[in-house]
Amino acid sequence: MVLAACAALLTATTSDACTSFLVGKKASADGSVMITYAADSHNLYGELYHWPAAKWPKGSMLEIREWDSNKPLGKIPQVEETYNVVGNMNEHQVAITESTFGGRPELEDSTGIMDYGSLIYVALQRAKSAREAIHIMTSLVKEHGYYSSGESFSIADKNEAWIMEMIGKGVGNKGAVWVAIRIPDDCISAHANQSRIHQIPFDDKENCMYSPDVVSFAREKGYFNGKDKDFSFTKAYCPYDFSALRGCEARVWAFMRKYDKSLDAYLPFLKGESDKPMPLYVKADRKLTLQDVKNGMRDHYEGTEFCMTNDAGMGPYKVPYRWRPMTFKVDGQEYVNERAIATQQTGFVLCAQLRNWLPDAIGGVLWFGVDDAATAVFTPMYGSIKETPECFRVGNGDMMTFSWTSAFWIHNWVANMAYSKYSFMIEDIKPVQKELELGFEAMQPSIDKAAADMYAKNPEEAVKFLTWYSTTEANRSTARWKQLGEYLVVKYIDGNVKKEVNGKFMQNGYGLSASPNFPGYDETYYRSIVNSAGERLKVK
Repeated sequence: MVLAACAALLTATTSDACTSFLVGKKASADGSVMITYAADSHNLYGELYHWPAAKWPKGSMLEIREWDSNKPLGKIPQVEETYNVVGNMNEHQVAITESTFGGRPELEDSTGIMDYGSLIYVALQRAKSAREAIHIMTSLVKEHGYYSSGESFSIADKNEAWIMEMIGKGVGNKGAVWVAIRIPDDCISAHANQSRIHQIPFDDKENCMYSPDVVSFAREKGYFNGKDKDFSFTKAYCPYDFSALRGCEARVWAFMRKYDKSLDAYLPFLKGESDKPMPLYVKADRKLTLQDVKNGMRDHYEGTEFCMTNDAGMGPYKVPYRWRPMTFKVDGQEYVNERAIATQQTGFVLCAQLRNWLPDAIGGVLWFGVDDAATAVFTPMYGSIKETPECFRVGNGDMMTFSWTSAFWIHNWVANMAYSKYSFMIEDIKPVQKELELGFEAMQPSIDKAAADMYAKNPEEAVKFLTWYSTTEANRSTARWKQLGEYLVVKYIDGNVKKEVNGKFMQNGYGLSASPNFPGYDETYYRSIVNSAGERLKVK
């Protein structure tokens, strides 16, 4: 039975999926460790979670609710001290992200208490390093049971980046089997809803951790019967199928091939024509900047044969998106839409930047955005801040309640306008996005220095300053995006394009709007109209 969760990517019922990159400190241009996350879900509202640091009385209990559904799962003992957490990063520069691979459905345990989301956010409140986070997460599932299906986690701190993969053991068998592998400092990696760890270096205790029964449990269940050295976590617990390759591994390939052209040789693997899998990580041919990593999250397979503006699905305005479901049938034959890294149903997207040369209160920056990564603005949220901006505040709107002060709704408003005339509107959106993001990056050295000078004298004042800066810039960015949306409505009303001179709409000389341009469609689209209805539309 081979039923990986990636297969769900190609069904009409489930389309939630995520993507995460990992960049070692010697693979980045500035020496930072970076991990990313696109939290893709048709039901997830984009907001910035915050748990303040706290002390807890002995005997306190923590209620666990499933992150995806808010379903109560149980209670676990609370620890005496928890740390400040902003989104997917804490005050000690520990960051954790994920993607669900699902794996064998018989291994899900409906009696477990710890779901994957709770593992992330509980560990962030308790861990001071990536290794400690791995220990906490694996101890929690061992003690309280693992509720979710198979999961890949990116776990990083200011010095190290790790991939951990975990799957339950089924009802009546508490806990999980798991393996964690450190990504070499000079390498990059990624995962996207398909298990990626094959051979386990059992003797490398410094760079590999695993559950004692990771192999024996697979033997017991009949998933594997070879020698330990030949054991593959992926093949045992989440075997490949078409959707795993085309909908999941292809996203990993799209990122890593930009920095190692030898990965182009794995195209046959992605098409199911070869059984040789891609490596877990590669050494990049150049160092990645922060902007490289952000832009990687905006990929639609541009420049590859999977590019989403190479077929009729792009419509008249070259839209690099496909509405769900992921598959469709024509004359009984099933076809698939590509699933790119950037997608319309993203709740939030982030890049965690972890810097070991600065105090933890300053070194960790969560570059945070909402909605589709291609039209999101990555805004700096320092990991030590004591409050979140109004535009990202939990409770400012939800999936059923629109709010004009919510960044999630403002960005969705702009993006959904753009989807209707993409090739035109994206040319207005990208300059504003670039203006904001490059502005933040240009400011970062002076903000870091000012905060470091304050921190040396009064750490509390430095945190107040960073809180002010993060919240002010996020709200300013959202206001600028709202202004952009208003501009797009005016410029593109009714399918027309208003004329402009020096950034201002043209008038007719008497105080009214000049007649707009009527751009119509390109020749390719006109030909498709003629091919389908030419006789009826002929001018005679």
